[in-house]
Amino acid sequence: MASAHKVGKYEVGRTIGRGTFAKVKFAQNTETGESVAMKVLDRSNIIKHRMIDQIKREISIMKLVRHPNVVRLHEVMATRSKIFIVLEFLTGGELFDKISQVGKFSENIARAYFQQLIDGVSCCHSKGVYHRDLKPENLLLDSHGTLKISDFGLGALPDPDTSLLQTTCGTPNYVAPEVLNHKGYNGAIADIWSCGVILYVLLAGYLPFDELDIASLYSKIERAEFSFPSCFSNGAKSLILKILDPNPKTRIGIEEIRSNEWFMSNYVTSRHVEEETSLDDTCTIFDDHGDQQNNSQAGTFDTGPLILNAFDLIILSQGLDLNALFEREKTERKIYHTRFFSRKPANIILSSIDVTAQSMGFKTHLRNYKMRIDSISAPRFTVILEIFQVAPSFFMVEIQKIAGETTKFLKMYKTFCGRLSDIIWKDSVDKIKKRIKKPWLENS
Repeated sequence: MASAHKVGKYEVGRTIGRGTFAKVKFAQNTETGESVAMKVLDRSNIIKHRMIDQIKREISIMKLVRHPNVVRLHEVMATRSKIFIVLEFLTGGELFDKISQVGKFSENIARAYFQQLIDGVSCCHSKGVYHRDLKPENLLLDSHGTLKISDFGLGALPDPDTSLLQTTCGTPNYVAPEVLNHKGYNGAIADIWSCGVILYVLLAGYLPFDELDIASLYSKIERAEFSFPSCFSNGAKSLILKILDPNPKTRIGIEEIRSNEWFMSNYVTSRHVEEETSLDDTCTIFDDHGDQQNNSQAGTFDTGPLILNAFDLIILSQGLDLNALFEREKTERKIYHTRFFSRKPANIILSSIDVTAQSMGFKTHLRNYKMRIDSISAPRFTVILEIFQVAPSFFMVEIQKIAGETTKFLKMYKTFCGRLSDIIWKDSVDKIKKRIKKPWLENS
C-alpha cells in the first residue's frame, strides 16, 4: 500500500467500488491489521442533493443492527469536507452474481442461505428496523460464504406515531402486494414476502414474478400468480406458498418459518452477543454547516433537482403569472399542468412516484430528476414530471400533460396524489383541490 494515506487509525489504499454519491476504498486498521471497506462521501455533495436524512438513517440502522448476517458498521468519522463510513470488508461478492454463475442452487445450499437471511432479517425486525429492498443484489458474501444483508438506504426505523408504513418503495419484482395497494403496510410482513421471492430465485434460478409489462407484473404479484418448476420439493413448495401469501394477515411470520420442517433441516442458529449501541453521535458528523453556505446559492446540477430562484418563484405565484409573457399561441397549445409540494428527500419522492406510476399501469422513463410517464394502452397519454428544490428540505413536483385528454389527466392526477399522500405536504392538499375544481372530484 505504497500510495496509501491515513484517516484516523486506518491506512487507506485503492478504490474498490464507486457509487453515485460515494467511493469505496480498501483500508487497514493499523492497530489490529484488520481489512475494512471505507465508504468516502463528499459532504457538500450529499448536502447539495439533500441526502443528509437518508445517510443519517442508514448509519443509525447499521448501528442498531449488530448480527453475523448483517454487514457490520465499525465506525463513522468526518472532516470538514468528507464523511468516512468504515464497514466490514467482504470478498465474496453479491449473492446475485453467484446465482448468475451457477444458475440455481441445490436445495441444501439454497436452504442454508435462506436460513442466514431469515436470521439477519429477524434481528432487524427485533430492533424495529425494516429493510424494504431485500433482493440478491443487496445480499453480500464473505470469504467463507456467510451471507450478509447490506444497503439499508430504503430502510425504515421505528416510528412511535404509526404502526403502518406508507412510503411505496423497493424493487418491483420483490415488492409485497400490500405495498402496491397504498393503504399502509407492516414493514416486517412486507420484508418476509421479499424473502420468499429470494428463496424461489435461489431454488429456480429465475423470478416467480417477471413480466415486461409492469401492469401485468403487478397484477400477478397482487394475485400471487406463479408456478413451481418440477425440481422443487414438496417441503420447499409448501413453505414458499405460505410466504408468498398475498394476504398479509395470513402470511407466515418469522417464528413460523423457523419452526417449519423444511426450514429446520440442518439449521444452526447464528450466534451473536447483544451489544449496547448509542445513536447520540450520529448527528454530530453533520454538525459542521460550513459547506452549506456555499450551496445556498447553487444553481442547477446534473444529478439533483433544479433549485428555484426568486424569479422562478414569482413566475409560480398565482397572483402574478408571468408565463403568458413568454408563451406564443397559448390557445393552440393548451398544455395542462399542476404541482404539489413535499418535505421528503428528493430521492424518496422520485422512488415513490416511480413505483406508484408503474403500479397504475404506466411506463416511466427517468433522467436525473425528470420523469416521463406514458400510458401503455390506447388512447395515448403522456405526462412530464419534474422535481424542483424550493428551499432546504422542501421540494415542488410539477406535473405537465403533453399528450392526451385533459379529463384523463385530471383523473390520473387525483388517483396519483391519493396514492402519494404519504409524501405530499399535507398543508398543500387544500390548495391542490382548489386549483383543480372539477365535478369528478366530488362524484367519481
